[in-house]
Amino acid sequence: MSRPERAPVNVVVCGTRFGQVYLSALASCPRRYRLAGILARGSARSVTLAEEYGVPLYHSVDQLPKEVDLACVAVSSSVGGGQGAELAQRLMERGIHVLQEHPLHPKELADCLRTARGAGTQYLLNTFYPHLEPVRRFITAARRLVALRTPVFVDAMCAVQVSFDLLDILGEVFDGLRPWSLTGPVGAVDRPLTALDATVAGVPLTLRVENRMEPGDDSSSLFLHRVTIGTDAGNLTLVNTHGPVVWSPVLRLAPDPAGRFVTASGHLGPEVLGPAEGPSWAEVLDSVWPRGVLRALDELCARVEAGGDPLRGAQRHVTVAHSWQELTEVLGYPQAATPRSGPPVTAADLLPADGAAR
Repeated sequence: MSRPERAPVNVVVCGTRFGQVYLSALASCPRRYRLAGILARGSARSVTLAEEYGVPLYHSVDQLPKEVDLACVAVSSSVGGGQGAELAQRLMERGIHVLQEHPLHPKELADCLRTARGAGTQYLLNTFYPHLEPVRRFITAARRLVALRTPVFVDAMCAVQVSFDLLDILGEVFDGLRPWSLTGPVGAVDRPLTALDATVAGVPLTLRVENRMEPGDDSSSLFLHRVTIGTDAGNLTLVNTHGPVVWSPVLRLAPDPAGRFVTASGHLGPEVLGPAEGPSWAEVLDSVWPRGVLRALDELCARVEAGGDPLRGAQRHVTVAHSWQELTEVLGYPQAATPRSGPPVTAADLLPADGAAR
């Protein structure tokens, strides 16, 4: 006898800037999730999106209907000048489970977890990028690598606005950040990349952060994430947040008794794990990011079904929040990003017309 199909979870999306990604995700999976409405202040964007998705636009938590099961809070917390943490707590006090976008100050995260425990709800901080398929591919391979060989170093780059989730990516690779230490900055602080020396899970970490932002635009970074885990066997690199993931074995040249190089077996690399090319921006917005949101929603729903203390499983995020606070204090306030972005450049633009190297 087949099991009856489970009714969709009723979800409200709070905030419509990055909340657009959540709306797209929910629309792509109507059998599991039903968009029950949008909670926002009433901007032209929010009105337009509510009409586009055919759902009510609410302006306060008190207006939400009783059948709402879960809320996606894509509203800035205090670190971004918003009240996302307070909104999350009000929702949980109404008995609504919450998935909240990062970053969060450690105190706000602790307050949200305590509220969830007191209200009998579940709360999950969504660091977003670790849920994306290319990043999952890297994390899975990196965990396997550090289980096979002892890591020698970590080299990482990120934009300041995605530094929280960079730390969470490393926390997943190493099953936590501790032992953790941070020293820096190394050299001048007025350079495009601020370099810091650190230790993550006891492994030396070289961290370079683009601590620059264009006023009013947090999407002006030159890149998002790039991470390399180095071992005696080779280096695993997440070239870009959206891939590819590349394995570069170490070069070993063993001479014969006469001192001549012997052809090594296997690949000298590099080898690509998964697709060799990253997705287009259209694919990112239409597929990669929404699938990442659905993965986070599925995790929260699994916690709801399992019940238990919402603090359980949140310790990594608590540690990440404290480490991130330390990192941002060391970095200081972001500089203004200059020059402004110009027209796009493609790989074809960088090659001669005949495609041959010169």
